[in-house]
Amino acid sequence: MTRYVIGLDVALVLAEQRTKIPGHHRLLAPTLLRSQVLAQLFADVQHGLVTRKEANQRLDYLRGLQIRLLGDRSLQQVAWKLAEELGWKDTFAAEYLALTKLQADALVTRDVDLMWAAGKLLTLASIDDLLS
Repeated sequence: MTRYVIGLDVALVLAEQRTKIPGHHRLLAPTLLRSQVLAQLFADVQHGLVTRKEANQRLDYLRGLQIRLLGDRSLQQVAWKLAEELGWKDTFAAEYLALTKLQADALVTRDVDLMWAAGKLLTLASIDDLLS
């Protein structure tokens, strides 16, 4: 079994495509993913990029993926330290790195800045890796 932390961008792509994740993979994300997805889909509806119905379908799809959402004290401590080391203004992206460092085999993201930071610290994987 391979454990992947997925970024917001990847979660949204999976939801848009309603991709089937192989059973031998497990998905993880910081608890903040839930709020980030909701906020992004809300904004997409407000900007006319998707309908409310489609946004709800994407939310339902993501709920069905059984993503293990984590945000415990140790994740927060590691995220804080990483954000400090990387000179970031907040800890949001650092939570993805921290979770990968603590509990996963690889991070799956399409965010270039996050990939750059992660590449120095941990293993990256692609969406294709996640789907194989």
